[in-house]
Amino acid sequence: MSPPHAPADDATLALLLEVAGTPKPGNVDRRRDLADLRFESFLGGAVGAREGLERAARGAAVGHAFERAVAGMADRAGTNTQFGCLLLLVPLLRATRNGDLSPDGLDRVTRGTTVDDAVAFYRAFEHVDVAVGDPPEDAEALDVRRGADAEPSLRERGFTLRDVMAASATVDEAVDGGTGDRVPDRNSQEWVEGFPRTFRAAEWIRADEGPLTDRTARAFLGLLAAEPDTLVATAHGPEVAREASATARAIVSGVDRDPDADRDLDRADAPRDDHTVDFTPDADAIHAIDLGAAEELAASFVDRGINPGTTADLSCAALYVALRRGARLDGSDGDGSDGDGNGVDP
Repeated sequence: MSPPHAPADDATLALLLEVAGTPKPGNVDRRRDLADLRFESFLGGAVGAREGLERAARGAAVGHAFERAVAGMADRAGTNTQFGCLLLLVPLLRATRNGDLSPDGLDRVTRGTTVDDAVAFYRAFEHVDVAVGDPPEDAEALDVRRGADAEPSLRERGFTLRDVMAASATVDEAVDGGTGDRVPDRNSQEWVEGFPRTFRAAEWIRADEGPLTDRTARAFLGLLAAEPDTLVATAHGPEVAREASATARAIVSGVDRDPDADRDLDRADAPRDDHTVDFTPDADAIHAIDLGAAEELAASFVDRGINPGTTADLSCAALYVALRRGARLDGSDGDGSDGDGNGVDP
């Protein structure tokens, strides 16, 4: 049965449910604030982003809708709360508008973006401070922190918004000394790969039981366990990001972990996780996660400033898809039809 709610309603609810889930180690949730970010700031950001989300749902250009959502978020929250969430939600809303909320539908939306969309995306960086890594030396003209000043370079090169995302989605081995050691931008990867993490986590949420906030927290841990977080890598380096994922993997796998390894996470000589680990939990593993076991990790991440914000972005996107496919606040989930021309299977 099709969901009776407007897509922008579900997108706004996804923003609210994401921040309400707990524990989400290192992130603001309903029980924890960060030194410079508070729970209510995220509530304000969700409200402020509403106009941009509505424009995306009505079929506005992706870049325009995104910039409008970011501007509204920044105005109401007074800071950057959900930039990455909005970067994922806007194309999801456009795919919904097109009647094809699926990987193929998202691929068509992102491939349909233009240079104008890229310019609007860059302008969005003028509304808030966003933590991003330095670009390669030969791409300084396309540094997103230049904002609107990058427009001539974008137009000269004919870069669409998908082109911009593709440049961030890959690991440049020349930059990494031939090791491919850098953690790629997960949100950009979603854009060019058809949102696989989003749809996978949406099915974790749909297959799970209990309050949606608990399901969201478990999905968050599953996403973090599967891949290192981009924001953590930007702030602390790729090895710390991988070790943070290893701690999440231990919780998802139900394995006892040496607490000294967690306390020493930021030390240069601390044991490091092998970045070649391939771990993708299934829905049963997600459902079995003990959220109580994540409480100590949540506190320790906050203490050390380890903030897996990109994982939160993916959780929010997954919530939107889950809501469109029948997830309900009262736990009486629907039959899997999302009302946008698709069933449960992506």
